[in-house]
Amino acid sequence: MVSWTGSEAVLLPHPGEPVPVLLMNTIWADRTSVHDGLGTTGELAAWLAAVGGRLFAGGERAASAVRRDDVDNFRHLRDALRRLAAEASRDTRPRALNAAPDLGLAEAVTVLNTASATAPAAPALLVPGWEVQLSPMAGARVPTAALSAVAALAVDTFAKAGRQAVRACQAPGCVLYFVKDHPRREWCSAACGNRARAARHYQRHRSGATQQS
Repeated sequence: MVSWTGSEAVLLPHPGEPVPVLLMNTIWADRTSVHDGLGTTGELAAWLAAVGGRLFAGGERAASAVRRDDVDNFRHLRDALRRLAAEASRDTRPRALNAAPDLGLAEAVTVLNTASATAPAAPALLVPGWEVQLSPMAGARVPTAALSAVAALAVDTFAKAGRQAVRACQAPGCVLYFVKDHPRREWCSAACGNRARAARHYQRHRSGATQQS
């Protein structure tokens, strides 16, 4: 499990999610309230240190050069991605929707596409492995290139996975998103699945008790 620390300790419940989904999930919730895990340069640096290597070779170096405007840019992209995910998943969760600013769909698309074009990263073929790896254009700041790479991956996630594959976790109180990568997957994590099953069991038991009284 990947974790980072800041004003709050944030756990990624499913670190195998695409990086754009991990960015969306820096908005998280516990029993008391909804939290923002990307409020400071330290929190963004820790997040980039955890995921930067998945963006491009040396992407984790973005953590050492984070500025306050990078935090603002990543938060802005995150809000746009959450707006798009809410649209794609037909999200109706009040806690999740109240945690994001009132971005229109067209504005969210513009934010995503603008970020993707800010510091383009070129795809390169790696052999052996026959894998594609992004490399930032020469002269680009590493955090800016990381922002652009996350946005480019987000375009790919929404287009390739299909809108129907981006899901809102319906466990009680959860505000996270996930990509449905298995037909039987219904929640963002095993913990949320357990909570959802417990809530259903309680509701059935309560309904049965009400009918008998």
